[in-house]
Amino acid sequence: MRLSIIIPAFNEERLILDCLNSIQESIKANREPGFTYEIIVVDNNSTDKTAQLATQAGAMVVFEPINQIGRARNTGAVAATGDWLLFVDADSLLNSGMVGDILQMIESKKYVGCGSVMHMPNLPWWGNAAMQLWTALSITFRWASGALVVCRTDAFRDVGGFNQELFAADEIDLSQLLKKWGRQSGLKFTILTRHPLVTSPRKVQLYTGREIAMQFFSVLFSPRKALQNKEKLPIWYDGRR
Repeated sequence: MRLSIIIPAFNEERLILDCLNSIQESIKANREPGFTYEIIVVDNNSTDKTAQLATQAGAMVVFEPINQIGRARNTGAVAATGDWLLFVDADSLLNSGMVGDILQMIESKKYVGCGSVMHMPNLPWWGNAAMQLWTALSITFRWASGALVVCRTDAFRDVGGFNQELFAADEIDLSQLLKKWGRQSGLKFTILTRHPLVTSPRKVQLYTGREIAMQFFSVLFSPRKALQNKEKLPIWYDGRR
């Protein structure tokens, strides 16, 4: 089995090496005969040293000139040669327990893919409340967060990958498509819970509670208009790092 690990990255020079190191360490702890992997970093039109650092760390680097998270992930998938795809954000850290659970899921041959619950350290009370709400929704509806999505390559390609009409929440759309594909093949889509993905709380640190609330209500009250226009999604696209 071959696993392609795909990391979309826009101006991530401060965090990309931590992400790559976590991947290498987690894979090393779970290496088994017949298992191979590749790491693909998608430079999403960065203006810093993201691509240079990723190349020096041994990752394959591909370039996507249009700033869009789903498009960057799809570009990485085009370059991938694995039987399975693992998409992880550059501000997130894998761990050996999670990778072990992912490999067990794959080996069981019962699943089309999975997501994971997340842990964001040092959140304010309202950030913890929002994370607990998302976790409940994710587990209940089996929606993967964009920070981690794992799936069979054939299923990903059959459903058309990430929806490039969406500039956010494309991982929820993909989760729905993968669940439908899986049902037709007798396979499940699940959310892993034992070893949460550690992901950066930087949005809470870079944006005020008011800015985050305004973004939330913009998407809530006009989801199609907001999700299809990156000008209406500053928390994802205004470049703060």
